[in-house]
Amino acid sequence: MNYDVIAFWSQIAAFVAFLVAIVLVWKRFLEPAVVAAADASNRSIAEAERRRDEAVAALGALRDEIAGAERSAEAIRERAASQAVRERDAALAEARDAGERQVRGADGELERALASARERLRDEILERALKRARTEAAARVDRAENAVLVDRFIAGLERTN
Repeated sequence: MNYDVIAFWSQIAAFVAFLVAIVLVWKRFLEPAVVAAADASNRSIAEAERRRDEAVAALGALRDEIAGAERSAEAIRERAASQAVRERDAALAEARDAGERQVRGADGELERALASARERLRDEILERALKRARTEAAARVDRAENAVLVDRFIAGLERTN
């Protein structure tokens, strides 16, 4: 027998036994660990994708809410602007009316003050005229002429009645 052939076949048998042992160790210990790690990784990826999809959906909802809030804010701004215009117009109209009432009141007061001033002026002028007339009449008319004038005045009064 040839020892070289036996050595050759023993190396092949050892190699085959080594391969079988490696396949058995792989199948028995390593493959379940690799499969479990792959499953865990796939679950983790699936969970991350699910969270991403939820985040995308939430982002879309938030964008819709933001757009709604912007529309609401614009509507509020428009209402506030129109309310401010109405209030300003109302305040201006009220101020205008109050001013016109005050002007009319001042006009009436001015007319009353003018009438009162005219009356006082007339009374003062009349008083001065009477005072001057008395002074000048006393200087121009003596007792006899005064009696004639008084008699004529009384006669004139009697005729009118």
